[in-house]
Amino acid sequence: MRILVIGSGGREHALVWKIMQSPEVSAVFVAPGNGGTSSEGAVNVPIAVDDLDGLLAFARKEHIDLVIPGPELPLTLGVVDRMREAGIPSFGPDAYGARLEGSKAFAKEIMNRANVPTAHCAVFSDAQAARDHINKVGAPLVIKADGLAAGKGVIIAQTLREALDAIDEIMTQRAFGDAGNLVVVEECLVGEEASFLCVCDGVRAVPLPSAQDHKRVFDNDEGPNTGGMGAYSPAPVLPDSMLEEMADLTVRPILRELAKDGHPFVGVLYAGLMMTAQGPKVLEYNVRFGDPECQPLLMRLDGDLPAIMMAAVRGKLDPASLGQTSQTALGVVITAKGYPGPYAKGLPIEGIEDADSVPGVKVFHSGTAIKDGSLVSNGGRVLCVTALGNSLAEAKKTAYAGVAKVRMQDGFNRTDIGDKGIRRLAGK
Repeated sequence: MRILVIGSGGREHALVWKIMQSPEVSAVFVAPGNGGTSSEGAVNVPIAVDDLDGLLAFARKEHIDLVIPGPELPLTLGVVDRMREAGIPSFGPDAYGARLEGSKAFAKEIMNRANVPTAHCAVFSDAQAARDHINKVGAPLVIKADGLAAGKGVIIAQTLREALDAIDEIMTQRAFGDAGNLVVVEECLVGEEASFLCVCDGVRAVPLPSAQDHKRVFDNDEGPNTGGMGAYSPAPVLPDSMLEEMADLTVRPILRELAKDGHPFVGVLYAGLMMTAQGPKVLEYNVRFGDPECQPLLMRLDGDLPAIMMAAVRGKLDPASLGQTSQTALGVVITAKGYPGPYAKGLPIEGIEDADSVPGVKVFHSGTAIKDGSLVSNGGRVLCVTALGNSLAEAKKTAYAGVAKVRMQDGFNRTDIGDKGIRRLAGK
C-alpha cells in the first residue's frame, strides 16, 4: 500500500510512525512533513496542505492507494472530495462534513438538530448586535470566531469587559481574519474537559479511549489558549466504561444527521467535551485526530492503522480491529519561548536520541526542519515527548524524564501535564 499523509505537525509524525508498523505498507509520502516524518523512512514532498491541485497531481503520479489528511484545513477545503472524484480512497470527511469544524455555527445547527447536549449560544454577523446581546446576558461567556483559527479563536471571558473586548478583537480588529465573519457567543460551561474521538465509516462509530488535552500555555491552566501543551490517555474523568454511552450521546446522532443530508461521515470525529454537573456537553467538534491527543492515542493503539482506515473508507469498519494497550500514555509539548505569541524559529535542537533511549519514550516532532544537516525548530510547538506507563503517574514521570534529555535554546514546557487526572484518581 502506498500512502500519502498530508500535514507537518506532531499528529502527522505520529501517524507516519504508526503507519510504518503495518506490513501492508510499501511507501509513505508526507506533504510537506517535518524533520521527524523523514526520520521514520517516509519521503517528505514540498506540497502545501492547501495546494489541492498539487496534492491530487502527486497522488495520481505516485499511484497512491490511500490519502490521510492530518489537519483541518485541507479537509475543509475539500481535499477528500477531490481525491474521491479521482477514485483515490481518502480517510476523512468531505467538505460538507468538515464544516463541523470549519464553522462553529454550522456545528451548533447540527447539534441542535441531533439533540446533542451543548452550551446555549447565539450567532452574530454584526459586532454591535453581539455587544448588545452580551450587555443583556452578562458574563462569564465564551466568545468564538466561527471559522478556523488554529485552535486560538476561542476566548473565555470572565467579565463583561473581556467579552466586549473579544468581540472587538475578533470582528473589528479581525485578529483571526475571515474566521471572524461570524461570532458565536456561548454560555460558559463549568467542569473538567475531555477529548472523545471515534473512528467512523459513515454508519458506524467506534470509540477510541478518552484523552485530555491541556490548552492553556502555563501550569494550572493559566495564560492564553494554544493548540495544545500536552495530553494523556485515558482520562479518568471519562473511563472506558462510559465510551459507548458517550458515542450514543455525542457522535452517533451527528453521523445520522450527516447521512440524512447525503454526506456520510468517514474519518475521525472528535467531540471536545465538558463534564458538567448536569452531565457531559459538547464544546466543539473536530473532524480529524487532535494534536497532541493523537500522539498518546496512537502509542496505545494495537491495531494496524492503515487497515483500519481503509476499512472505514470502504464502510466496513470492524470494532475488534481497534485494540488498545491497557497502559496509559502521556505527551508533553515543548514549545519555542513566546508561543502562542511571537517566537523565534531556527533554534538548534539536540538530545532527541537521548530522550528516545528512555524506556517507553517516543519523541514526536511538531515543528522541526533539517537545516544544513542539523535539526532546528520550525514552529511554535516543536516537539511532543510521549511515554507509556503502567499508571498515569508512571507515564508522567517517564515522559518528563524524556523531556529532561532534550536540549533546545529557549525551549518551554508545562510541568503539570497529567496532574489533574492523578488528583482525580487519588480522589482529591
